[in-house]
Amino acid sequence: MWRLGLFLSTCTLAVWGTSSPTIPPQTVLLLPDTFAVLGENGTFRTPSQLFNPTSNTPPFFQVFDESFLSLLPGSKTFVKQIAVNTSFGFAFEAPIFNPGTNELFFSSSLTPPESSFTHNNRISKINMTLVEAALASGANNINIPFETLTLPDTVQITNGGTGPFRGSLLLATRGRGNLPSAVVLLNPKAPFNATVLVDNFFGRQFNSMNDIKIHPSGKIFFTDPSFGFLNMQKPAPQLPNQVYSLDPDTRLVRVVADQLQLPNGIAFNTNGKIAFVTDTGLFGPQFNVNTTGTSTIYAYDVDPQTLMFNNRRVFAYVDTGIPDGIQVDTQDNVYAATADGVQIFNKKGVLIGKVFVGSNVANMAFAGPDMLLILANTSIFAASIKAKSNIIVS
Repeated sequence: MWRLGLFLSTCTLAVWGTSSPTIPPQTVLLLPDTFAVLGENGTFRTPSQLFNPTSNTPPFFQVFDESFLSLLPGSKTFVKQIAVNTSFGFAFEAPIFNPGTNELFFSSSLTPPESSFTHNNRISKINMTLVEAALASGANNINIPFETLTLPDTVQITNGGTGPFRGSLLLATRGRGNLPSAVVLLNPKAPFNATVLVDNFFGRQFNSMNDIKIHPSGKIFFTDPSFGFLNMQKPAPQLPNQVYSLDPDTRLVRVVADQLQLPNGIAFNTNGKIAFVTDTGLFGPQFNVNTTGTSTIYAYDVDPQTLMFNNRRVFAYVDTGIPDGIQVDTQDNVYAATADGVQIFNKKGVLIGKVFVGSNVANMAFAGPDMLLILANTSIFAASIKAKSNIIVS
């Protein structure tokens, strides 16, 4: 095990040669100068090992820049598991908070056997009123039940989700077999009827839509990598791996960005002038890991007239796993789901902190202000973050 001389305290933390900032509960201060040099006899981690030099038991917060402390609510800081089910990966992707019903919707695992050529994944929801009551009680062992929905056949392997958009949940589905990938509107209330907005690019099937967001203009944007083929859920791709825009009124679809290995998460800054796209070329065929592949969040300028993505540049590279789903708060901090939890970058692309859960996270969502819900496959975690989502709700 590799270890550095770093420290944890629930009250204050002494750092060599500095004043002692107040450190909230479940929080570790890891300033870069304390681990910048491991030395010739140092033990360096492999790409599959998580960066936990203090060997603390997750979940907890890691602080890499003291500005991150402003996002933590002092003595009221917490990160807790709120739901667990080890029988299957029930909480994996497409998190959507619906304020109208105070519920979080999410989809189950995107890998076989849950999602396959012959098996659809599931969408479930959890009642946030029950979650809030359990957290307010101070209980440590929380396991709020979730409800799985019965959906129409037009919803096949849900990968991405956002909204609500015009009162409905907005989904990006992979499709499976010969059933097409699609952008779908889903009623958040029974009977959970669905409307397909688009399922082809001028007659050609999409590869396997992944993430989806709404731009301030009202246009819809989604990524379309070939993960369905890599997971043996769909035939070989017929299109490049690209990013698309969709006009929900005219149904016009346009390519806005290409030359990506495996575009994954997508988000916008608050004014919509910058787009963020994650490229996850770390994964090869059959999901063999290529540690020199891309694991990068790219930033683009969004053309104010055409909404095309221009001037691609590196925004951040994640140190563990891939940047999967991404979200942005109203302060333009970028939240990336990674192999160790959620990594938080400021608007300059500097890693300022992590919600370290010690396992893979595919996505997360704010459930109103100050509450971040983290999907960790067989668990859901709630983390206190003094921020709110910049997702447009209509």
